[in-house]
Amino acid sequence: MRQLLSVFCLLSCSLIMAQQADLEKEYSAIESKVVEWRRDIHQNPELSNREFKTAEKIAKHLRSLGIEVTTNVAHTGVVGILKGDHPGKVVALRADIDALPVTERNDLSFKSTVTTEFLGKKVGVMHACGHDTHTAILMGVAEVLSKNTDKIRGTIKFIFQPAEEGPPPGEEGGALLMVKEGVLKNPDVDVIFGLHINSQTPVGVIRFRPGGAMASAQRFVINVKGKQTHGSQPWSGVDPILISAKIIDGLQTIISREANLTNEAAVISVGKITSGVRFNIIPESAEMIGTIRTLDYDMQKQINRRMEEMVPAIAKAYGGDATIEITTSTDITYNLPELVVEMLPSLKRVAGDENVQMQKAITGAEDFSYFQREVPGFYFFLGGMTPGNTTPYPHHTPDFKIDDSGLLLGVKALTEMSLDYLNMSAPGQ
Repeated sequence: MRQLLSVFCLLSCSLIMAQQADLEKEYSAIESKVVEWRRDIHQNPELSNREFKTAEKIAKHLRSLGIEVTTNVAHTGVVGILKGDHPGKVVALRADIDALPVTERNDLSFKSTVTTEFLGKKVGVMHACGHDTHTAILMGVAEVLSKNTDKIRGTIKFIFQPAEEGPPPGEEGGALLMVKEGVLKNPDVDVIFGLHINSQTPVGVIRFRPGGAMASAQRFVINVKGKQTHGSQPWSGVDPILISAKIIDGLQTIISREANLTNEAAVISVGKITSGVRFNIIPESAEMIGTIRTLDYDMQKQINRRMEEMVPAIAKAYGGDATIEITTSTDITYNLPELVVEMLPSLKRVAGDENVQMQKAITGAEDFSYFQREVPGFYFFLGGMTPGNTTPYPHHTPDFKIDDSGLLLGVKALTEMSLDYLNMSAPGQ
């Protein structure tokens, strides 16, 4: 039995090495195209649910490769299906395609000068989170795999997702709508992989985390009702601004005194307070809007419960009333640990053992989590920072930059992970 296992392992390693050698020419040929696509998309960014030209570019490319294409998925999404020459499971690969209402401020030759209207204001539009790189990488993966269907033991589904940054108010969108419309069905997806470029991770490095990798994002709205009075006579009214301050202080004690932070990180942040019209009037009401970030569902339930208990109780203690509404924007981005273990050899093969690194959880959020809620998934981070850069700009800022030399590793990683997973799970294996 040991001899048979040894022979099988040798054969598997030989097949993988042969596969990688065959694909190296494809990778070399595709790199300049990926960079060109990325720069074109970067110069022509489009906001969530408005990615019309981006979707058209993607669909045209996929069709040119002979891939079956469906458009207008979740408004502007594009889905491509590539069947291999051999039967097997279905791997989905996802890239988000939307930009942000940010005015670009860097010195790139291909910087965006696009402007549009967002929430009634004229704004610049910029790929300030790297979704242009994700789109170009997945277009590259599609081209490489379309030329190597003999190596595909199953089916690849390419998901180009709109509105990851959130749909406009009053609209549905993003991964949640894609799932609702059946993007993981027909054919049914067995596993999904995705990546996110990172401006603060050096080019050539891949970082990952099993389990909760990115936080759930919840939005809360607190409405406080007091009693209006003259600013010189606070005893004649009930001050909703004071109550709001006490509520904010109380909410932070949930994190500092009640949440088990040795388990996972958690955050409650109030981002907006609206109240009052004049300096000498204590107003009747106040509104607070904020976010809750959690990496563990039990902790999320506990924090939500305590907030719902605490908010009205604090208001009542100061003579007012308050209500709280909590809604979920994204789930926890959860990497199935068994799947991570299974796919790490693929990442280490393309990046090198020392360049595949475990990282701590991130309290940012990703709606890739909605795909992972339905099927096992693995989401990892790809280096996009020029080596030696000591002051990289963070995502969602006007000066955000990504080094194009990091894109090819993303193409290799998603390609090799897909082929390896299908080979490992193919009939007879």
